[in-house]
Amino acid sequence: MRKISEGLERAFASRGFAEPSVEDLRDAAGVSLRTLYKYTPSRAEMVLAALENRHQRYLTRVFDDLPREPETALDTILSRVGKWMATETSHGCLFHAAVAADPGSHPLRALLERHKAEVATRAATATGLGGSDTALLVIIEGLTQAWPLRGEAAVEAAKQLGHALRSPGS
Repeated sequence: MRKISEGLERAFASRGFAEPSVEDLRDAAGVSLRTLYKYTPSRAEMVLAALENRHQRYLTRVFDDLPREPETALDTILSRVGKWMATETSHGCLFHAAVAADPGSHPLRALLERHKAEVATRAATATGLGGSDTALLVIIEGLTQAWPLRGEAAVEAAKQLGHALRSPGS
């Protein structure tokens, strides 16, 4: 299933959610059409499998093996988000794109909400900024949206905003 999910994620990330045909998705997954439908019986299930894979990869890439010092952890998280944008998705958040492509899908919306909640919680825990989950999520989301336009300058601005959370009255 992992091989299928990885291939589907790559296909949707590079070509969007509307363009790839089922044959394209089969080829990206590297399996027969029968096997693809056995594990993901609908296009909606294919999108969910791809996003579940992306969710796990993102959490691993951004949050694994962080420095213990909270301020250093914050800078590391934001730098890793910038690197993710540079190497994985320079067009914005794939989760938001999926919901935009199928706005009536409750499973997609639930996955988006779970992904963002986990990102916010992990960021708050790692940085010692408990209670600032929403502020950290806004900073990370802002970085994700600004990166295609500003690149590394967006990362540095996000770091400044993150550090301002530690300074009351800033």
